[in-house]
Amino acid sequence: MSALQKLFGRDTRFFDLLESGAAAAKQSASTLAALLPDLTGNPGSDVISELAQARRKHKRITQQTTEELCKNFVTPLEREDIEALSTALYKISKNVEKIGERLVISPKGSDLNVVLRQVTMLERAAEVVVGMVDQLRAKSHGEQIRDTYEKLQSIEGDADKLMTELLRQLYHGDCDARAVVFWKDLYELLEKGIDRCRDAGYVVFHVALKYS
Repeated sequence: MSALQKLFGRDTRFFDLLESGAAAAKQSASTLAALLPDLTGNPGSDVISELAQARRKHKRITQQTTEELCKNFVTPLEREDIEALSTALYKISKNVEKIGERLVISPKGSDLNVVLRQVTMLERAAEVVVGMVDQLRAKSHGEQIRDTYEKLQSIEGDADKLMTELLRQLYHGDCDARAVVFWKDLYELLEKGIDRCRDAGYVVFHVALKYS
């Protein structure tokens, strides 16, 4: 690619980095989903190491994006949008790691399959984000991005309803106070993870509006 093409923002490196960041966020969520069945009754530190490794890999992508922004004057998207999306994607991986940290300190005998539906929703939301970020490369696909964003909002709405259901069961059950604190914290972290996906999706949606 010529220096002139790079100057006028035709370099695809930023799209490559953003797509890599979205894929890293999705990988974190998928890793959590894959490890969950093995954690019930036998929480271990392996989940932390795998999720931490995934988060560190994502952090390197985020740092590389920041470095490229510092080195390139003209970018294919507005600089603040690239930075906002890169940061929003990284927060997904960071939040997933926090979820893993809570899982390994679960009270003895906890059935972690209780949160399986939330974890599945988180993975689905991350997958939708990957699709939205991939669509950014073709700026003419604004309508498609808006349609995909509606799917993300639907997942978030379902997650909110599920959160209410889980809290109702928790508060009306016979768990001791320590267990209530643990489960409430875990439920909220998982809901926050889905909210992080929504936040990343909103940035993509916002960019799509600019180019529509």
